[in-house]
Amino acid sequence: MNDPIPPVDGATDEVAPSTPPQAQAPVVEIEIVEPDSTTADTEYVAFDAPRGDGDTLDELRAAREEVVDLRDKLHRMTADFDNYRKRVERDQLRIITSASERVVKELLPTLDAFDAALAYSPTTESETNLLNGMASTRAQLLDTLSKEGLEPTPGAGVPFDPTIHEAVTGPTDGDGDLVVTQELRRGYTMHGKVVRPALVALDNK
Repeated sequence: MNDPIPPVDGATDEVAPSTPPQAQAPVVEIEIVEPDSTTADTEYVAFDAPRGDGDTLDELRAAREEVVDLRDKLHRMTADFDNYRKRVERDQLRIITSASERVVKELLPTLDAFDAALAYSPTTESETNLLNGMASTRAQLLDTLSKEGLEPTPGAGVPFDPTIHEAVTGPTDGDGDLVVTQELRRGYTMHGKVVRPALVALDNK
């Protein structure tokens, strides 16, 4: 049997570890910036900024889309409310105008009665005083109605306009433009709309 080989000088009988050595922790680099005339002592640690994971980015993206959607809904609601307000105002104005027009139309025969009475030529002082009082009352009534938008249409001496005039008599022959020669019943407009055409007699110009 061979003799055992003696150990080399300086060597030991220790057995190498059975497990591999652990990896060392990463070294964080630190940069020291020397102060100068414009900067103060500052230490900078070199490291990578933490990055959010996929779930966080998806949540941020979803929140931003929700904000944009809510903003669009708010704009639409604002526009819808503005349109609703304008529609209500138009409806209210139409109702008020319609009611005023109905009342004015009912008062037109009263104006006709005043016009017929004032066409009478007085023969006595009492008749003159009576007609003067009626003229004053008619003027007050017409002034009140004019504040509601009532206006008389042009009468005798103007060209015939079928939109505001209704011809009762006219020339049977001849040509040329037709002219209103007599106003048989006064016509009126209200806010530019004809509420009653004038009854007129026509002749050639």
